[in-house]
Amino acid sequence: MLRREKGFTLIELLIVIAIIGILAAIAIPMYKAQTIKAKLTEVTNSISHVASAVAAYYQENTNTWPTCNTATQIATSLGVFIPRQRITEMAATSGGATTGEVFNITATIQGISAANPSIDGSILIMNGNTNSGAIVWSWASNSTLGQAYMPKR
Repeated sequence: MLRREKGFTLIELLIVIAIIGILAAIAIPMYKAQTIKAKLTEVTNSISHVASAVAAYYQENTNTWPTCNTATQIATSLGVFIPRQRITEMAATSGGATTGEVFNITATIQGISAANPSIDGSILIMNGNTNSGAIVWSWASNSTLGQAYMPKR
């Protein structure tokens, strides 16, 4: 009587290894991109908090922008703490424009990705404009952060 061995053939094992390799080749870069975006949310949240504090200052001081050229001045003038593990420098400055007053919040990013060092040192800028009477905030197109990582808001 013949007895058949139970188990996988070499072909079946090679197919499984090939499928796992293909999935890993797709998943690992996507995972890295998502972890970078997750770390960048701390930066964008910090900028949003500064924008809210600037708007409150602007309203309370009869349409006058605050002067905050450093993160320390932002903390003392506006009461917003800047996380130093993600942002090396932050400035909140006003600049005149022909179509309305403009206020810029600029953050220099650090500590986001050792695997992608081009992100560290990038600059993310949020502009506030008073053309419509209210402050309208938008992400600046002249930010040096790559388009793939720019916030959607």
